[in-house]
Amino acid sequence: MSPTALLTCSNSATPEADDLGVALGSLDTPIGPLNVAATSKGLVRVGFGYMEERADMMAELAELPGSMGDGNPAWLNEPFAQLGEYFEGRRHQFDLALDWHLSHGFYRRVLDTLMTVDYGTTVSYGELAFMAGSPGAARAVGTAMSSNPIPLVVPCHRVVRSDGSVGEYGGRPDVKAWLLEHESAHRG
Repeated sequence: MSPTALLTCSNSATPEADDLGVALGSLDTPIGPLNVAATSKGLVRVGFGYMEERADMMAELAELPGSMGDGNPAWLNEPFAQLGEYFEGRRHQFDLALDWHLSHGFYRRVLDTLMTVDYGTTVSYGELAFMAGSPGAARAVGTAMSSNPIPLVVPCHRVVRSDGSVGEYGGRPDVKAWLLEHESAHRG
């Protein structure tokens, strides 16, 4: 995967309105296809196409409170634009409304704390646990990272092992390594 690869929206992945009040679309990116979902409150889910099918994502999203009704494909315009800028190396921080319905309690606190980790930098699981006010909860932080419903935008790829090694990332450490190299190359 080259950091200079372009982001494209495939023809078959045009955003569509679902009966669930969730807009779902897909993007082709340098790290593979991304499934992106938004509600009227904001971006609710980003999923890696190599890990999960769109149907599985929709089943998860059907559980959202108030998810009955039509989703508006326009809810995806800004997330698509900002993800495109990120992969082009022009965006270092996302400015999107986020719908946090899929994250609660300790995990949400950890993800909120993670949002303070700057572009092109990393922290260890233990450091993030300390930053979130739970020293000694490095394993729980790892679980929070693996359950992050909005990866990339909520940058769990910036959390590494205490020895500095990349660790896992949705079963694809090569994707995590690519994201870290991409940010390092575009940090400015």
